[in-house]
Amino acid sequence: MSGLTIPLADAEAATRLGAALAPLMGQGEALLLYGPLGMGKSTLARGLIRALTTPDEDVPSPTFTLVQFYDSDPPVAHFDLYRLTRPEEAVEIGLDEALDTGFAVIEWPERLGDDPAAWLGPDQLIVTLSEDGEGRVATVSGAGAWETKLKDLHV
Repeated sequence: MSGLTIPLADAEAATRLGAALAPLMGQGEALLLYGPLGMGKSTLARGLIRALTTPDEDVPSPTFTLVQFYDSDPPVAHFDLYRLTRPEEAVEIGLDEALDTGFAVIEWPERLGDDPAAWLGPDQLIVTLSEDGEGRVATVSGAGAWETKLKDLHV
């Protein structure tokens, strides 16, 4: 897997990273967002979704609804799998359909088990957010098509 480390000084930096990733996402792909509570996963997802829709798009965290769908090109589905107890539940709430028609942004992908590729396919962008002094750091790596697409990322 190829990868890079991106410092995120504040929430705006996480938003900019999401916006920079947006045009690189394609149908059938998944963006996996790892990190503890409060690291900025939803902020990054919001930046990506607003870059594909409108700057003032209402992008609530799907913590309680589990998934939000957005009309964009390609369509994007934002999943929060935190409350899932079995990986199969992701399919029940529309993961397969989201990947068939567009791409998925997934918070808490560890709920898909030890091998998320079994549920998602090979083309995955993995972003792990962690603390770094007063800010955060995003460790970005890719599998499948993302092995080469990361070269086009400019933040």
